[in-house]
Amino acid sequence: MKKKIEEIRNILLEHHDLFQKAIPLIASENITSPAVDEACLSDFSHRYAEGWSGERVYAGCKYIDQVEDICMELAKEYFKCIHADVRPISGVVANLAMYNAFTSDNNGKMCCMSIIRGGHISHGPRFAKSGREIFGTAGTTRGLNIEYLAFDNDEMNLDIDASAKIIREFEPELVLFGGSVFLFPHPVKELGEIAKEVGASVGYDAAHVAGLIGSGYFQDPLREGADVMTMSTHKTLPGPQHGTLVSNREDLVEILRSCAFPALLSNHHLHNVAGLAVALAEMLEFGKDYHKNVITNAQALGQALNERGLKVLMEHKGFTESHQIVVDIADHAKSIGLGGDIEALLESSNIILNRNLLPRDLAEGRHYENPGGLRIGTSEITRLGMGKSEMQEIAEFIKKIIIDKKEPKKVKQEVIDFRKEFQEIKYCFQKGNQAYEYFKLY
Repeated sequence: MKKKIEEIRNILLEHHDLFQKAIPLIASENITSPAVDEACLSDFSHRYAEGWSGERVYAGCKYIDQVEDICMELAKEYFKCIHADVRPISGVVANLAMYNAFTSDNNGKMCCMSIIRGGHISHGPRFAKSGREIFGTAGTTRGLNIEYLAFDNDEMNLDIDASAKIIREFEPELVLFGGSVFLFPHPVKELGEIAKEVGASVGYDAAHVAGLIGSGYFQDPLREGADVMTMSTHKTLPGPQHGTLVSNREDLVEILRSCAFPALLSNHHLHNVAGLAVALAEMLEFGKDYHKNVITNAQALGQALNERGLKVLMEHKGFTESHQIVVDIADHAKSIGLGGDIEALLESSNIILNRNLLPRDLAEGRHYENPGGLRIGTSEITRLGMGKSEMQEIAEFIKKIIIDKKEPKKVKQEVIDFRKEFQEIKYCFQKGNQAYEYFKLY
């Protein structure tokens, strides 16, 4: 058994070593600060606190309540809202609470984006395709009937007129915006008004763009007509892996609270609530500068890749207004492979990103295992201190693999040398006590 423990420890160290020497470009990941890590490693990780702050089922929650209250106040300030529930343990669980609040069980109706066009698996139905079951969260756990909103492939966004027609004909209980491939703001105001016409509630899954929104960029869903905004807390919001649900609707507070606990949650990972409180404090202090640079870096990386012969989508719109860019690599299929092949080659060069479906992939016979696209995010590399000049270098590394077909081992060593200068986490409290001083304001 001691050998197994040592084996686990060695694996963890190898993983840590990889990410100290790699360029992390996964759009759904980020890195937490020393202060967040300290909070997450507290004794809170050993404790239980069912229920709402001040109304716990368990004893011993005096200090847990205080931290959770601070976390909720920080979330309300950051997102400029009247209600914040920081108990959901993930973005998916936050979405389930939203579904519980706004849809009927087993026969409810929802409109959202399809997965192939950027929607998330938690929005999806349960259906069989080519003999394989697809278990989307909304369909599997809530039994929702899903009608997809219309999508404009050329603009990488929802088609307002065609989607309005779908909403009016389908008459859903919930219209949901947001997704996993999220380059531009969604038309929440325009389609939200159509949703209200048919009596539907409006939700917004901000898992990817929560930090951008909180820092005043991208869009402002709660002011544009969304009744609820859900999120995970570890992407553009660089906290621990957790979830949050926010709203500006006073009349919805009680139902939203009960749709999370006891409907979905027991204990809610209290150490991550503490870590989230620190992350929110950091973003209130540093988020404006951080997220401005995240977006600038994404646009710069898109331009740099495009200039080197890679087909980055949406050149005519500056590539992106978020932390993501999408690269169409289908033209390289014969010479080097598709998304899965290129993802593996880049990983062997210590460049970590993910393959991604393009809107036309299924029609052209491609699937997720080896699609026609790559998704690249700049949240983590920005937090490591990289800027526009480093986007040029990263683009050059990627070009060497995909276009120049350089030996991955040689590029890997160049990447390792490059990363040596970027080891310190920026836009954060470097010491835990700095974050705790910030809490005295609450």
